[in-house]
Amino acid sequence: MRIGILGGTFNPIHVGHLVLAEEAREKLNLDKVIFVPAYIPPHKKDEELAEPNDRFKMVELALRGNSDFEVSSFEIEAKTTSYSVETLKAFKQKYGEETKLFFITGADSLGEIYSWKEIDQIFKLSNFIVANRPGYEIGNVPNGIDVVTITSLEISSSLIRKKLREGKSIRYLVPEPVREYIIARRLYR
Repeated sequence: MRIGILGGTFNPIHVGHLVLAEEAREKLNLDKVIFVPAYIPPHKKDEELAEPNDRFKMVELALRGNSDFEVSSFEIEAKTTSYSVETLKAFKQKYGEETKLFFITGADSLGEIYSWKEIDQIFKLSNFIVANRPGYEIGNVPNGIDVVTITSLEISSSLIRKKLREGKSIRYLVPEPVREYIIARRLYR
């Protein structure tokens, strides 16, 4: 089995995340992609975060109807700072040694990966995949990292939060059930 792991804050999840996951699934011939919302992301401590359960629910809503995608509550249930290495260890144990894990991240993470907890162990537990992202160069890629090129969309969670604070529309930037959830819960105001 070939499983993609897409971790992140998903604050909120948007169509860029979904395009990344779908195109990575196709290009890497993955059986499924598991989205793993972080409880507390170690590299985004100053970010205005929606509650973990709200972020989980938005991912759940965004993935509805796609049987190739699922959401895991592993990091949220841990109720501690989320480290990718711990998640990968747990998934390797859950799915077995014969399962190939593909850890998928955006080019924006490339510059900071050597500050990640046990990055060498992450490389051993998974195939480390970096996807292009507007505004971020993929220059010298370290050994052990593969690059996947996806459709480039200039959408970010920070842009969506900014639009919401300014009272602007986020229609078509997030799946409609996610937009409705954000409005109903008055998130990011």
